[in-house]
Amino acid sequence: MLSSVHSIDLPRKIVVGKGVLSKIGGYLSSLYGSGRGVLVVTGPNIVNHYYDIMRGSLEEAGFNVWVTVVREPHIDVALRVAEESSLDRVDVIVGFGGGKSIDVAKYASKVAGKPFVSVPTVASHDGITSPYASLRGFDKPISRLAKPPDAIVIDVDVIASAPRRYNIAGFGDLIGKFTAVRDWKLASMIKGEYYGEYAASLALMSARHVSSYYKEIASGSEEGYRILLEALVSSGVSMCIAGSTRPASGSEHLFAHALTMIAKNPPLHGEAVGVGTIIMASLHRLNWRWIRKLLKAVGAPTTARELGVSDEEVVRALSIAPTIRPERYTILGEKQLDYDVAYKLARSVGVIGD
Repeated sequence: MLSSVHSIDLPRKIVVGKGVLSKIGGYLSSLYGSGRGVLVVTGPNIVNHYYDIMRGSLEEAGFNVWVTVVREPHIDVALRVAEESSLDRVDVIVGFGGGKSIDVAKYASKVAGKPFVSVPTVASHDGITSPYASLRGFDKPISRLAKPPDAIVIDVDVIASAPRRYNIAGFGDLIGKFTAVRDWKLASMIKGEYYGEYAASLALMSARHVSSYYKEIASGSEEGYRILLEALVSSGVSMCIAGSTRPASGSEHLFAHALTMIAKNPPLHGEAVGVGTIIMASLHRLNWRWIRKLLKAVGAPTTARELGVSDEEVVRALSIAPTIRPERYTILGEKQLDYDVAYKLARSVGVIGD
């Protein structure tokens, strides 16, 4: 049931465009004024390539800037960053990089009670907008409520220069909304769970939008990246409106999380979600062949081999997926996925086997 109070926190400013990283100081000064302290959370690769551009713009706008380099998305790292933000008189925490840096900054902002600004350098998933963070160190690799971004600044030039694999993973994450929304609706029908029609429609619109423009995304054009980025932002906003990850995360994400847990060489999150969507679409009696065709067309993985994992790991992940979040009802709640059933299911949609 829906609580009598439903609070929705949304970003105050979203900027998407070419060369906007060099103007970030102006964007943040319009929100916070000058003379503030900014802690930039980033990775070693980004600090070597783009940090000077960000720092120069922030310092020119009158901000005091510190940087901390993180190498893994762990809860202990996030807590250390939260502590650093208190010691350095920081007013704003900026996550600058991929999912690792953004999730650490997001959670640290929650702990420290500071505004969070998201500055992604890849379009690999919708965490650039959502109030949820995926960090290691908890009992299960699922998203935890953190803090929605106060502002999002996305430089299309930076995104376009990222390895293609990471940006294509974002397409896989978005395609997952087709089954996530179906799972949410099913939970509403079977368990009486709150279902938000507007949030669900927004998430589905994101998936349909990239599906309609898959050729532009596959080409790696500026227009394609803009379409992908705007859809990722929209999907993240759907979670802010819903007050949960429900519109964007269902059975396909449970499979992806399970695969992350057991695979020797885990794929990117969005890659695993895309393959999981093929499987779950079959269970939902959606057109899984169409979904597989879309993923193939943009160059995303559709098989275990393309994911870089074994058939055995896929089957095991599918078998344990319902246990990742037993409180979250999905289509997997309708199935008894022992090893044999999971094997036949994965094989029937071409994810494993010849």
